[in-house]
Amino acid sequence: MKIAVLGGLGLQGRAAITDLVASDGVERVVCFDTAPDGAALLAGLTDIGRIRFVVPEGPIGPTLADVMEDADAVIDLLPQPLMREAVLAAIATGTPLVTTNYGKAIADLDPAATTAGVSIMTECGLDPGIDLVLYARAARQFDTITSIDSYCGGIPEPKATTEPLRYKVSWNFDMVLTSQNRDSVLVENGERVDVPAARQHDNRFIHQIEFAGLGRLEAFPNGDAPHYSDMLGHAKGLRRGGRYSLRWPGWSAFWAPLKELGFLSEDKVPGIGTSPREFLGRMLGPKLQYGVDEKDLCVMRNVFSGSEGGRRKTVTSDLIIERDLTSGLFGMSRGVGYPASIVAQMLARGEIAKPGLLNPLMHVPDGRFFDELARRGIRVSETVSWD
Repeated sequence: MKIAVLGGLGLQGRAAITDLVASDGVERVVCFDTAPDGAALLAGLTDIGRIRFVVPEGPIGPTLADVMEDADAVIDLLPQPLMREAVLAAIATGTPLVTTNYGKAIADLDPAATTAGVSIMTECGLDPGIDLVLYARAARQFDTITSIDSYCGGIPEPKATTEPLRYKVSWNFDMVLTSQNRDSVLVENGERVDVPAARQHDNRFIHQIEFAGLGRLEAFPNGDAPHYSDMLGHAKGLRRGGRYSLRWPGWSAFWAPLKELGFLSEDKVPGIGTSPREFLGRMLGPKLQYGVDEKDLCVMRNVFSGSEGGRRKTVTSDLIIERDLTSGLFGMSRGVGYPASIVAQMLARGEIAKPGLLNPLMHVPDGRFFDELARRGIRVSETVSWD
C-alpha cells in the first residue's frame, strides 16, 4: 500500500513516516511538506529510499490532489487552518484520510464525504485519539457509566524540569498557548458547567492527581467532556465528567495572572503588529527546548466509574509514552504519529470502510488498535476496582 503524510517533516510527521516505513505492507510513503530538505531531516531516522518527497509550489490544492490520486490513504498533519483543504481534496479524489485535528471544524463536510463514499477519520492522535478508543473499550465493561475523568499532558521527565514553568516544548508551543484560550465544558452533579478560557486556571477548576512513579500532577480543564460522553449510550446519565490537561504543579499559578493581564490575548497590539500570545510564543519557545539527553513524558489517565451487574465499579487506564533517545523522537510525537499511522493502514486495507466523518470512539476497532500500539512499545495498564 501507499500512504501519503501531509506535513511529514514536522515532529509528528516524522514519527508517522518512521512508523509507516517500518510497517509490513507499506510499499511507499509520500512525504508532502514545504521544507526542501526532507531527505536530510529523515536521514538516519528511517530508510529514505522508500520515501518520495513532494514540495508544493504555488496553490496547495492541486498538489494535494495529485499526491492523493496515487495514495491508498492519507495522514493529514498540516497546520489546522489547512485541514479543510486537505479533506476536500480527499473527498474529490476518493482517498481515505486520517487527521489529528478536531472534527467540529469540518462537520459540514460529512454529507459530501458520505456521498463520495470516503472515510475521513478525525481526532485520531493522542488526545484526542488514544483516549477515545479507550472510551469505547471501557463502555463495554459497564451497564451504566456515571463519571468519566480524562487526563492527558506532555511534561518533562523530573530531571529535565526547570523553573519557573517546569515545562519544555515537545510540540508546537504556539498551539500550547492557543489551547489555553479554548473554552471547556465539565459535568458536575449531572449539570453542564461551562468554563470560559479566562477562568481555566481558577482554583475552583484545578486539582491534583497522584500518578505512580511521578508523584502529584496538576490538572486543569481543557476540553468538552459532554461532547464525547454523549457518544456513549452507557453514559447518558453522566453525573460527573471532565477533560483535563496535566502539568507539573505550579502551571496555573504562573499563567492565571498573565492571562488576567492579557498576555494570552490574540488581539494585535497597536504599533507592534503582533499579539501578546504570538510574542510569548516567539520569546519563550526557544528557551524551553529539550536537551538531546532529556526525555519528554506523555502522561494519560482515564477513569470510568459506574455499575455492572448491580455493583459499583471503577476502571482506571494509565499510559506513559516517553522520548526514544536513540531516534530522538519525542513521546508526544510517537503518541500522535503512531495512532495516525495505525489507523491510516486500517483505512488503506479496508478494515475501516464506513463513509463520512468518523471518530475513533465509534469507528476504530479497539482490540486491533491496542495490539498495534503494544507492538510499538506503547502499552495501557488497566486496573478495576469494585465498591
